[in-house]
Amino acid sequence: MKVTGPWDRHRIDEFLEGARIPVRIGCRTPAGDPWIVSLWFAWDGTIHCATGANADLIGFLSHDDHVSFEISTNDPPYRGVRGRGTATVEPDIEKTQLRALFDRYLGGTDSDLGRRLLRPEREEIHIRIEPERLHTWDFTGRMPSSPTQ
Repeated sequence: MKVTGPWDRHRIDEFLEGARIPVRIGCRTPAGDPWIVSLWFAWDGTIHCATGANADLIGFLSHDDHVSFEISTNDPPYRGVRGRGTATVEPDIEKTQLRALFDRYLGGTDSDLGRRLLRPEREEIHIRIEPERLHTWDFTGRMPSSPTQ
């Protein structure tokens, strides 16, 4: 994997493992049009997401598995990781990935959203993105923090 920008791999891992912001995934529709979607993610050297089996994204990735992605802060100072890679999709029969994402983002599944997405009849898909290239940026040294931070 090629890494460019100010952060080394250790700093990338540190940022992505601690980030509780969505990943923005860019792909192409079968007609060749660009598409972007935001999903919760986990990082272990690859990006792991979950979505419903009937989501448009699953069909798009089945047609073309090449993706771009970005995980970045929404408040100054702006910093983050963007890149490209290859996505694979597989059924998540036990909703293991989805449960792990609920734990990561909300501290558990005890919510209306958790109950709705974990319904037994809902089919879930695990999306895994293998990065080919990562690029980082960090404007901390030249941009003040947001007054709300």
